[in-house]
Amino acid sequence: MPTFLLTDFDAPNFALEQNLFADAGMRFITAQAKTEREVIDAALACQADGLLIQYAPITESVLAALPRVGICSRIGAGFDTIDTAACERHGVWVANSPDYGVGEVATHALALALDIVRGVTFHTADIRAGKWHYESSGKRRRATEMTLGIVGLGRIGKRMAHVSRNLFKRVIAYDPYLIDGDFPAFVERAPTLHALFRQADLVSPHVPLNEETRGMINAGCFRAFKPGSYIVNTSRGAVINIHDLLDALDNGQLDSAGLDVLPSEPARPGERITDHPRVVLTPHSAFYSVESEVELRTKAARNLVTWAKTGRPDYPVVVGKRQLQRS
Repeated sequence: MPTFLLTDFDAPNFALEQNLFADAGMRFITAQAKTEREVIDAALACQADGLLIQYAPITESVLAALPRVGICSRIGAGFDTIDTAACERHGVWVANSPDYGVGEVATHALALALDIVRGVTFHTADIRAGKWHYESSGKRRRATEMTLGIVGLGRIGKRMAHVSRNLFKRVIAYDPYLIDGDFPAFVERAPTLHALFRQADLVSPHVPLNEETRGMINAGCFRAFKPGSYIVNTSRGAVINIHDLLDALDNGQLDSAGLDVLPSEPARPGERITDHPRVVLTPHSAFYSVESEVELRTKAARNLVTWAKTGRPDYPVVVGKRQLQRS
């Protein structure tokens, strides 16, 4: 009987996965393994054939210690906690849930954008502090005269462009990996990242986190921005250099920021980013709806079931060589 380990989770329960594996006639074990050592120990203890992962680190050391493990499936679209190069070397499959929650993330990004452009959260704070005036949080510009800039025009970036197209004057995007024919007709192409920042009034990145994108939005980008511009982020926190962002807020280059993701989570009271008066924060919740959570968890778990049955997961990121070891 195949055995799969849920390394870690923050959902209130794991009944969905438990039922899915039970229906498939497979063994399902849970842990709260947060470190390399904990992952190794938990997987060895149950002789796991595959790992279902939320945040646990899957590294060279983990893979070397677990020759039985043939697949790692991430509960999410991103897979930056998994060393994919090491998985490839060891022949371990990597899979994810690439297409869940596209609408949720795009509409959350738009919600953050409209919040800071219209000053909704800032006005609420002012009213609670005893201020009642339409300019208490600053002057407001007309959204339909603004240019929205999107960095990364994948599934979510395209959805963001679609849901925003009638709210802003222009939508422009930077994505060096798409040919012109893959750009929607209503999205203009920015030739470089800095060119996008020079033209945009509001920027929303929608890129995965990797060595190319880590810290890609930094002081140089913010200097290219028009004074008083806006940024939102629902992708990965480390895509933006957070110290450069805070400096841009303090010197007025940025009016405000709406962030669902941070380089270090959770945000804690007393931190500069948490306490900044021009930052709106949400708790990495852009992906979430009742429906999207079910889709996310189901697809991640089914990757393991499909691999056990066919030798290949539904949504491969790394094509591996290891197959289920029959006892």
